[in-house]
Amino acid sequence: MPEFPAVSVSGLVMEYAGKRAVDGLDLEVARHSITAVLGPNGAGKTTTLETCEGYRRPHAGSVRVLELDPIRDRRALLPRIGVMLQGQGAWSGVRAMEMLRHVARMHAHPLDVEMLADRLGLESCGRTPYRRLSGGQQQRLGLAMAIVGRPELVFVDEPTAGMDPQARRTTWELLRELRGDGVTVVLTTHYLDEAEQLADNVHIIDRGRMIASGTPLELTRGGNSATIRLVVTRPFPPGAPESLRATLGERIEVTRLDERSLVVTGPADGSTLARVSRWCEEHDVLPESLILGRRSLEDVFLEITGRPLAAADDTIEEALRG
Repeated sequence: MPEFPAVSVSGLVMEYAGKRAVDGLDLEVARHSITAVLGPNGAGKTTTLETCEGYRRPHAGSVRVLELDPIRDRRALLPRIGVMLQGQGAWSGVRAMEMLRHVARMHAHPLDVEMLADRLGLESCGRTPYRRLSGGQQQRLGLAMAIVGRPELVFVDEPTAGMDPQARRTTWELLRELRGDGVTVVLTTHYLDEAEQLADNVHIIDRGRMIASGTPLELTRGGNSATIRLVVTRPFPPGAPESLRATLGERIEVTRLDERSLVVTGPADGSTLARVSRWCEEHDVLPESLILGRRSLEDVFLEITGRPLAAADDTIEEALRG
């Protein structure tokens, strides 16, 4: 018998002031996996996850989390999930370790608080009031609060925002260990390399709809094609993608990512790289980098949404919600 998904969203609609933040969204999260939900600002991902967490009631469609309704079955669901909110979730004046111990006492079988604090580097700031913690320290405390109750499913929002590289790697290791212990992790992140490194599956949402879904490899490989990423020192001349495509032939796709970078996708090899180089010389284009390889998740994201995943809050979506 197939295992039920940890999260199942079907036809979800959420509206604010007559505008749809989520527009008939379908989404599934496999159990015992790390799933990344990505989207540009205002895409609807925050509203979707808040609905899964039981903070918002669907206007249409259905949401099931661990086979429960997040609203109707909230009392049964809450002990089984953990939620990490970016920069929120603790009182301004409470000390870090006081807050973590307080949350631990709410659970029947919490993790060892001292062990968790040591693992996430919280002992050094344990007596510091929450408002005086750095952004990275607040994120580490938020993650500890989300997992101290041994949840089956944890939602983490921007888990490494503001962290230094060492703390970021430690957090990655901890999230992988959670998955290894059978915990399902759903994360949102503006760091696309983080999603590429951690996620078993990636869902990309834009304008309230699912526009791409798959493993990082499925999303980045482009079939059996190779790719060439060209970054130049100054903006491309008008018509550059069309001109380069004509030079390389109809089997090659040329996608402009922004004013100074494009990606060439198709049966590319060393000779294709040489032709791109000659095209640059003929059109007075000075390459900053010219790399043959596979697309990154950032390339894919830019191609399908037409805009970068800016490291900022979902301000447009917040405005819709009033």
